[in-house]
Amino acid sequence: MMTTTMHEGFALDQVPELAAQLRVDSIRASTSAGSGHPTSSLSAADLLATLMSRHLRYDWDAPENPGNDHLIFSKGHASPLLYSVYRAAGVVSDQELMEGYRRFGQRLEGHPTPVLPWVDVATGSLGQGLPDGVGIALAGKHLEQAPYRVWVLTGDSELAEGSMWEALATASHYQLTNLVTIVDVNRLGQRGETALGWDLDTYAARVEAFGARAVIIDGHDIDQIEGALAQADGELDRPLVILARTIKGKGIPGVEDESGWHGKPMPEEKSVEAIAALGGERSLQVRGPMPPVVERAERAARGEVELPVFEKGEEVATRKAYGPALVALAEVDPRVVALDGEVSNSTGVADFVEAHPERFFEMFIAEQQMVAAATGLSTRGYLAYASTFAAFLTRAADFVRMAPISRVDLRLVGSHAGVEIGPDGPSQMGLEDLAMIAAIQGSTVLYPSDATSAAALVVEMADLSGVSYLRTTRGAYPVLYGPGESFPVGGSKTLRSSPEDAVTLVGAGVTLHEALAAADILAEQGIKVRVIDVYSLKPIDAEGLREAVAATGGRIVVAEDHHAEGGLGAAVLAALAAEPITDLHLKHLAVDGVPGSGTPAELLDWAGIDAAHIAAAARTTLEGRSQPERGV
Repeated sequence: MMTTTMHEGFALDQVPELAAQLRVDSIRASTSAGSGHPTSSLSAADLLATLMSRHLRYDWDAPENPGNDHLIFSKGHASPLLYSVYRAAGVVSDQELMEGYRRFGQRLEGHPTPVLPWVDVATGSLGQGLPDGVGIALAGKHLEQAPYRVWVLTGDSELAEGSMWEALATASHYQLTNLVTIVDVNRLGQRGETALGWDLDTYAARVEAFGARAVIIDGHDIDQIEGALAQADGELDRPLVILARTIKGKGIPGVEDESGWHGKPMPEEKSVEAIAALGGERSLQVRGPMPPVVERAERAARGEVELPVFEKGEEVATRKAYGPALVALAEVDPRVVALDGEVSNSTGVADFVEAHPERFFEMFIAEQQMVAAATGLSTRGYLAYASTFAAFLTRAADFVRMAPISRVDLRLVGSHAGVEIGPDGPSQMGLEDLAMIAAIQGSTVLYPSDATSAAALVVEMADLSGVSYLRTTRGAYPVLYGPGESFPVGGSKTLRSSPEDAVTLVGAGVTLHEALAAADILAEQGIKVRVIDVYSLKPIDAEGLREAVAATGGRIVVAEDHHAEGGLGAAVLAALAAEPITDLHLKHLAVDGVPGSGTPAELLDWAGIDAAHIAAAARTTLEGRSQPERGV
């Protein structure tokens, strides 16, 4: 076994020994765990050995150092290689590598996550590491003016993901010369050869077409690797993409460049042979150059936010309250940034664009990249608000899903939700968004019904952890609350109440206004009802709902501009089920079927969620029908 002490200024002729160690450790770790992707790690070992020892400027003892470069394994399945790099840097012990990889309760998980302090974002859902890296690079170049680079290792199979090309297009648009993509072109995917194999000329043409600089190298030639990486040490005119032709399973006879080995550890006997072929175990400890000194200014505590004031009764769309509220928050908190998917004049964030253009990033029609950029910005401590139509956030569902795994805070705003948007038709109607976000671990789902509550909830989101979502409406509706009213997350508001109330009506957004209109209809018929504004769906005010329903004899009508599954009704039902109410009479009105174009009034009527249908449902509960139903 070869052992050396830790040192800096690693000589180029020593890199092959380090690469051999990374290969050996990748085999050892995955064989010990009984699972993993050693062959995907072996192909990139020369690339990483050269990078970590000579170009990655990183203070391994201070991962929070603001001058540190960032290393992202977009091909997260190559985690044996990443963890072997950490062992070589002296921050992960050999024992942890051998006994902690892929084990329950240990931090060396099957794919990297920020439970490790050297990992910025969780990867492994392919197509996400590079888009996330764009967000970190945006922060470095356009917000912090910091000298750090963002190095992203990606696989060739991953380039089939459209999000990778969204990332390169965005990196080019924002001239992210601090972003370097290293593509491990090892030809073989999980089930066989990739679409392009080793056709690096075609890869290069595509990269150049998206505005980046392509450099083709032999990914096992240390001199060529060094020359390509050294370009990032100079002045680049475009984002750099290094296309490295590599061999999967490099260095192992009978394994290299062979199909059928993806995601398979080598059996014990085979691993012994492979390690011997690589020259045996080593214990090199290597650290590359230290980062430049960067002074991060202390951020002052947020001042008091002076929210815009809306007059009660004035008709204002909640989407139109979002922008002014975000401007007000940004005035007292420099961490606030905004992103949008080329609909800022509709989502309401145009006010922010005008007030703080230096803190706004247009992501155009690339919703995956928008959420990924917000993820990257969040890792740098920014409060990133990302907005688009609610329907189009579904395109980025996997990026939202990965947020809690990355331990990042995302603040999403979806406008133009539900059938209420009217003539634009069903392709524009977000009817699944509440369910999508509510299913995310640790998420918060907010659905204000007027401008005052919408503005207040924008500020509430600033202090939330995890994924938070604000659903706004297209149409203008009367302001219900005066200035200074508070809207704590997890609360609700009771807008109509009396001791004689016979039914509880529950709504949010447009259906709250329909519920108020239904209450007027019922009052004319001598029926008093309680009206609850559930502006916070997750967490929901379970206690307040149970008290209201108990006070109205167990009778409740829930109306929502969303499909029945996973939205407001599901949240209310879960709250009531926690402590069952005797003799519950419930009606759940939601959108069932595929809507078409029409006026908002026509579509609310078609869906059975307008005032007339809510009033009819309330009367039904008074007749004692207890089975929950959808529609009327």
